[in-house]
Amino acid sequence: MTAFDTGVLILRLCLGLTMAAHGYAKFLSGGRIAGTAAWFDGMGMRPGALHARLAAGTEVGAGLALAAGFLTPLAAAAFVAVMLVAAWTVHREHGFFIVGNGWEYNLVLAVSAVAVATLGAGRISLDHLLFGADAPDGWFGLVAAGLGVLAGVAQLAIFYRPNAEQAR
Repeated sequence: MTAFDTGVLILRLCLGLTMAAHGYAKFLSGGRIAGTAAWFDGMGMRPGALHARLAAGTEVGAGLALAAGFLTPLAAAAFVAVMLVAAWTVHREHGFFIVGNGWEYNLVLAVSAVAVATLGAGRISLDHLLFGADAPDGWFGLVAAGLGVLAGVAQLAIFYRPNAEQAR
């Protein structure tokens, strides 16, 4: 095991488990899925119940996949899509910095996931176990970024229907 393998493992675990915990909270904390669905409806992501389940499931699934280093480019693409939608619908109007509820954190999570996908998941990963030296890395990470942006933009174009005040 190299320093690279250790470093990328630490980064994958931090990013992945953070994202999974975020999704878990949508399922089981506070207002649970019903409360999350109402929140999604209120921000203009309709139908809210569908998006609450999709967001929570994607966050848990992509987070655990990235943490395990399993199909890392696809997990990174999901990070990009979810964070793009969150940045646009929730954080955009607040500017960049997270201290003002801006989109800084969304950017860091998405870009970090793409960086991991570009570097590869390392030897301590399911990708390495399943694919060995052929584990996806390099341009797969960049393709993941593109796919994530396309998926996020498509979701916004199809489902984001804010009222006049929200659309500002």
